[in-house]
Amino acid sequence: MTTVHTPADWPVTEEEARAVQDALRTRVVLDEPGPPPGTGHVTGVDVAYDDERDLVAAAAVVLDAARLDVVAEATAVGRISFPYVPGLLAFREIPTVLAALDALPCAPGLVVCDGYGLAHPRRFGLASHLGVLTGLPTIGVAKNPFTFTHDEPDTPRGSTAPLLAGREEVGRALRTRDGVKPVFVSVGHRTGLDNACAHTLALTPAYRLPETTRRADALCRRALTEAAAG
Repeated sequence: MTTVHTPADWPVTEEEARAVQDALRTRVVLDEPGPPPGTGHVTGVDVAYDDERDLVAAAAVVLDAARLDVVAEATAVGRISFPYVPGLLAFREIPTVLAALDALPCAPGLVVCDGYGLAHPRRFGLASHLGVLTGLPTIGVAKNPFTFTHDEPDTPRGSTAPLLAGREEVGRALRTRDGVKPVFVSVGHRTGLDNACAHTLALTPAYRLPETTRRADALCRRALTEAAAG
């Protein structure tokens, strides 16, 4: 487990954080399709918090994209680096997530975030932020639609409906199990939306949420428990 210190130049106010988002948002790459589903590595990242102890734990779990077997994993624990502000949650998570990714012994391939990319009020959620900082292809797969609207996808697995900000499509509601509540997929960086949905389906052979998210969530919770106990 890696111990993380908040960078000295990390934003401390909402104004500073939004200025960083504005500066980095112009570097998001939207004209690359991304790696084909079922090839190479795919990595899930997730975080867990202990607000009473001011701790955040991040996990990165690398899967073989074809077999969905675990190839490598790493965790990092640090102090919470920013207050809770909707739309700025990446600033609470990025330092520990970057440390977990850096601790991996192999290339992560596509990174799947438990959250949003372009489906964000400022079009720069965690998946986009992480992608720009690392240069890796990233997508966001969220459990709820945030502030955006959508029609219900048809009942069968694989059905989609646009996730909309007014008339702008910022992602898709994607049904990963027949008749089960959809997940909400958005592009992060260096990946197209069709491909992001295809990856999400490849990662959900048995459950609503991607295997990447399920495994990273379990691992970061274990890391947080160990850090709190220590």
